[in-house]
Parts: sequence; C-alpha cells; structure tokens
Amino acid sequence: MTTDQDLPLDSQTLPATFVSKGIDITPKKDQGLIKVVKRQGQNGERPMIGDKVTVHYTGKLLTGKTFDSSRERKESFSFNVGKGQVLKAWDIGVLSMQRGEVSMLLCKPEYAYGCAGNPEKIPPNSTVIFEMELLNFEGELLTDDGGIMRRIKVKGDGFLSPNDGATVHVHLEGRCNGQLFDCRDVTFSVGEGEDKGIPLGVDRAMDKMQKGECCVLHLQPKYGFGSEGQPEFKIEPDKELEYEVTLKDFQRAKESWEMDLKEKLDLAPGVKHKGNQYFKAGHYHQAVVQYQRIISWLEMECGSGIEQHKRIKEFLVMAHLNLAMCFLKVKEFSQVIENCNKVIEIDETNEKAWYRRGEARLLRNEFSLAMADFQRVLQVSPQNRAARSQISICQGKIREHDEQDKRTYANMFQKFAERDAKVNVRPKRRRDDGLRNCMNGEVCSKRRRSRSASQE
Repeated sequence: MTTDQDLPLDSQTLPATFVSKGIDITPKKDQGLIKVVKRQGQNGERPMIGDKVTVHYTGKLLTGKTFDSSRERKESFSFNVGKGQVLKAWDIGVLSMQRGEVSMLLCKPEYAYGCAGNPEKIPPNSTVIFEMELLNFEGELLTDDGGIMRRIKVKGDGFLSPNDGATVHVHLEGRCNGQLFDCRDVTFSVGEGEDKGIPLGVDRAMDKMQKGECCVLHLQPKYGFGSEGQPEFKIEPDKELEYEVTLKDFQRAKESWEMDLKEKLDLAPGVKHKGNQYFKAGHYHQAVVQYQRIISWLEMECGSGIEQHKRIKEFLVMAHLNLAMCFLKVKEFSQVIENCNKVIEIDETNEKAWYRRGEARLLRNEFSLAMADFQRVLQVSPQNRAARSQISICQGKIREHDEQDKRTYANMFQKFAERDAKVNVRPKRRRDDGLRNCMNGEVCSKRRRSRSASQE
C-alpha cells in the first residue's frame, strides 16, 4: 500500500491540495467530501446500497494526528453501506470505491463529526481525513440461511415497506444463467406471489423494500422455482435465479391494530382457504404466510362472548396445527414442536397436536419423548392405530439405540483392558531384564576375579 507522503500534512495547504488532486464525490457537489485515489482497485463492480462491506481505515486531523485506526487494532471493520450506520462520508466514499482500492477522503464537518465533534478526540467543526481501503463487499442477506441476497441499485423513498397482504405494483426482470426469461409489470398481494408465477424469494423480499427502490435479488433454488423448476419459463429444477425488481408503488394491508375483532373473524376463513390451497399444491412456505396472518390477528384477542371466544380458539388451533404440518413437510422440527405446544396450551386433549409433536420428536431421534407423546394420544383416543404403530417404532428404535450403546461401550472397555494389560506387562519385562543383567554382571565379575587369581 502506498503512503501519504505525496499529500502535505499542513492544515493550511492540505485542503487546497485535495481539491487540486481529488474529485468532489458529494451528490450536491458542495465540496464537502473530496476523494483522492492512492491505489486503484480491481476493475469491476462497486458496492451497492445495503451491501456488507469490509474496510480498513485510519482517521486523522488536519494536524496529522491519528484519532482512530483499524490497522493499529489489527482488526478490519464491517458495516452495511448506505444505511446510515456510519459517518455520511463513509457511506458516500465507500460506494464510490472498487474492491482493493485505497483512497483518501477529505471530510468537512457536515459529512463527518458535525459541529459537536468528539469531546475526547475531535474538536468541534473539524475537517478530518480518512484513509480507506475497501477489502471486500457482498450483498445483504435477507434470510438466515442465505437463500435470498439483495443488492440495491436505486434507494427507495421513505421508511414504509409493504406488509403481508399489501398490494404491490412491480417491474420484474428474471434471469437464469444470464439469460432473460421474465420481463413484465405485475400487481400481486404480498404472500400470494405464487398465483402470478412469482418466485418465493421475490415475494419474501417485498417487506424489505421501499417505494421506488430497484434491487437485484440472487435466489437459491429453494427461493426460486425449487426442485420442480418452471416449465412455462423453461427453467430446469434446482436452478439459481437473479431478479431485478423495481417497486413502483404499493398499498399496505390493514395491520392487526387497525381492524376490529369482527373484521378479523370475517377475513380469517378466506385466508385459511388460501393457505389450504397452497398446502395442497405443495407450496408450504406460502401456506405458512397465510396461517401466520391468522395468528397475528387473533393471538391477543379474547372476544366479548362465548361464541366469539369459541371462534377465536378454533381459528388459533387450526392455524397452529396447519403450521405444524407445513413445518413437518419442510423438516423444521423445532417449529413443529413450538406450534404443537401452542395448541396443547389451548387444548391439552388435542390428539393431532400430541401426534404431530411426537412425529417431530421421532424424526429428531428423541425416541423416549416421542413415545410419551404417542402414549398421550392413546389416552385421548385409545383406538388410534397410527399412534400404536408409532409407539412400536419408538420401542424398536430405543432397543436399537441401547444395543448400539452396548456395542460401543463393549468395544471401548475392551480397548481400555487391552491398553491396561500392555501397561502392566512392560514394567515386568524391564524388571526381569534388569535381574538378568544383574546376574550376568555377577558372573562376569567372578570370572574376572578368577582370572586375576590364576595370573598371580
């Protein structure tokens, strides 16, 4: 990396030198942030808004005094660029850099520490200098499993985003292996994009976008068209997709607090029906969205009479049981157990809840717990043949597990015994060898004395 010897550290001449050698990278061209490139980066793309960037930096006053440095700490720094997580100068400056680039940024107070400065290190209204090195950047991950990665090309307006059930108007451009296969304007309800041939990943990204935003979404197969592909677009199974999405406009759905109980109970059957349709079609993630909407509406409601209380209970039990079944299908067993527990809290005699929790525990190899759940099913419904069959399976698995443990411990104890035997034998051989050497030594000594006597 080059040094800053080519830039004078004179507080009087340094700003002028920056202006003569650098470029103004502020959106308003107000000379508030001047950049001088010290080392060119790799040719290629630059970070986009929201990307996770990793940098090294050194901050100095115009006097040359260093007030902060990641290099001195020998630890790089990461943040999501363009999100207001760091100084304004950093957001603007890093977005202008390429991977591997090293640049100097001359930052006026309004782009750095403002009129207050930093009481311990930076005087008020200070112009500061940062040397920045962009080490790496990657898109923003929108899911815990990394299945949806977003890169924002154009930042949206405001802070509001579509919610589940919102009506969105978008422009889509879908690509697979660089080939455009989908280009259209489309309107759909968030959570129901499947009805318009929109991948799950695009649907799920809607609640992270703002009006006017244009972003690129990189979708793993799970969030694209999955193992089935999409014959209409000639997309083969298990293909990664890239979608450029522009959110042109949206109308948010009513939040739970904006609806009275009657409205929620009137809407719940239609949402349930939509969820059931998705489930029957094998679109389990989309079904989850629908059932979760019902729960978000009703979980805090009590009702004003017996009839309302009964309907609330029925919808909640239905939604949690159906969620448990969806999560069984996608093998998220902890979620199965959590939803079954919710049902049992409401109705401890619900055999479906006990049975599905047992299934999840059996698939997690928790055989004893699973068998206890299936036994509870029989307490509620003694004629349940499926539960009896599952108990037999659990008993067989427990026996197999016990036999495996016996074999494992037997082999382990055998190895311990063999090792101890070797340890006990070795010292004995050493003692025998020592005794033999000692006896041989005495014989040799006697022979030497005998020879000496005969010579005399």
